[in-house]
Amino acid sequence: MINTSNRSRSLALAAFVSMAAPSALAAQDEGPVRVSAQTQEDVLTTVTGSPPADLTGLTQGPEIEGLISARNGDRVQITAPDGSKTVVTLGSGTVIKAKGGFLGMGRTALTPDALLNGLPVSVETVEWANRLVATEIGLSNKDLKTAAMIRNGTNQRFEQQGARITQNAAATEALRGRFGDIDQYNLKGTTNVYFDSGKYSLSPEARGELCRAAEDAEAMDNALLLVVGYTDSTGSYEINQELSEKRAGRVVNFLQQECRWKPYRMLTPTGMAASDPAADNASEYGKAQNRRVAVNILVSKSVDGLN
Repeated sequence: MINTSNRSRSLALAAFVSMAAPSALAAQDEGPVRVSAQTQEDVLTTVTGSPPADLTGLTQGPEIEGLISARNGDRVQITAPDGSKTVVTLGSGTVIKAKGGFLGMGRTALTPDALLNGLPVSVETVEWANRLVATEIGLSNKDLKTAAMIRNGTNQRFEQQGARITQNAAATEALRGRFGDIDQYNLKGTTNVYFDSGKYSLSPEARGELCRAAEDAEAMDNALLLVVGYTDSTGSYEINQELSEKRAGRVVNFLQQECRWKPYRMLTPTGMAASDPAADNASEYGKAQNRRVAVNILVSKSVDGLN
């Protein structure tokens, strides 16, 4: 089991959130930029003019500690532990130092490229042109290494996901189709799971069968899953339609959450109420056969047999 410190968890969360958020900074015309209730989009923008290289003699600003939560050009947003946000400007006179080594001794000068989202920093500032300009930014080598690992790992996952989607582009295009386009696919197999009357919860047996169906589909190139829910003839059409949709939705959620089936490889699920019965509804046995969800393994005819 891997134990993660609160600092590391905060770093990872901040890095992920800030990577997913847009990086657009908002112009501020009055006073040094301090952000509290405004959104990231309201505080990060391009501001004309560059701070002087020599920052000596300027009014001392506050010292800011927190995580880098957004970055756009020479503008960096710092989020403090209390959630308050401050935007600082980088200039040619800004010194960025990483502290580390034995007993914390030794400092390494860094470039602005080292200021990664999610990185804990301590920033000394001065006031210039209604902005806060960073004179010195301090960070630790350990935190920098962790932030870089998070960024690189996230980028790799995005790239792998993108490659996977590209490889299945022809099959994924079929997601635009619905049940009426079934003639565009070759049926490779069907797994039926069954439900108690009026219910849509999955039995332990059904759970195992669904994951086995997902494993079978995973072994096929470009396979998609089409999930269709059914009911027996008991009850009104409205009730049965809703119940069949709930059964299909429950199966889809289980396949994606527990069986790790990718959402982009799932055709639009549908509920068919009591139509297309698998058995005669005149008997209890027949009704039990009709209270089902069919998980169909399909491969688009345009890619069937292609590697």
